[in-house]
Amino acid sequence: MATTASARPPGRPRAGLNDAVFAATLSTVQELGYARATVERIAAAAGVAKSTVYRRWPSKGELIVDCLLDALGPAPLEGPDRAVLMSSAVRWIAGKIGEPGVGDAFAGVFSDAVSDPALREILSTRFQDPYRRALQDALGDSEPRVLFFIDVVVGALLHRMGMTGEPMSDADLTALIDMVLPHFTDGSAPG
Repeated sequence: MATTASARPPGRPRAGLNDAVFAATLSTVQELGYARATVERIAAAAGVAKSTVYRRWPSKGELIVDCLLDALGPAPLEGPDRAVLMSSAVRWIAGKIGEPGVGDAFAGVFSDAVSDPALREILSTRFQDPYRRALQDALGDSEPRVLFFIDVVVGALLHRMGMTGEPMSDADLTALIDMVLPHFTDGSAPG
C-alpha cells in the first residue's frame, strides 16, 4: 500500500490565526478595557490556547503593537501639497483611533511603555519608526519636526479619547488641523 506525504505540516492549520487573535484583541480591549484584556482572555476570545498566543507574541505589549500595526495599515501619505498631505494624515489617524478598540489599545500600550523600557523600545522601533520614516520621506522634513508633529497630533487625539472615551469631534479635528498646519507649512526650512 503506497502512502502519500501530506503537503500540510502536522497540527492545526494556522491560516487566519493572526486575524482571529487581532480581532479578539480589539474586541476584548473594547469590551473590558486595556488593563483587563489579558492574554488569557484574548486567547479565549480567539478560540486558541494562550500558549499559541505566547509563541507568537511573548508579551501583551508585543501583541498590541502588532495588532495596532495590522489595524492601522500603511498611512495614506498623498496629496498635491504639504497641507493636504498632513491634513489627510491627521484625519486618517483620527479615524483609526476612533475605531472600536484601537484607541483603547493605543493608549494602553503607551501607558504601559512609560514604565517598561523594553516595551518602549518595541513601540518606538516597530510601531512609531515606520510611520515616522514614511511621513518624513513624504514631507522631506527632519526627524525632530516629524516627531513633534506626531506627538502633537497623536497626543491630542489619545488625550481626548482617554478623557472622554470618545474620538475627537469633526469640528475639533478641523480646529486641531488649523492649529497645527501653520507650524509645518509656513515655508520655513525644515529644522
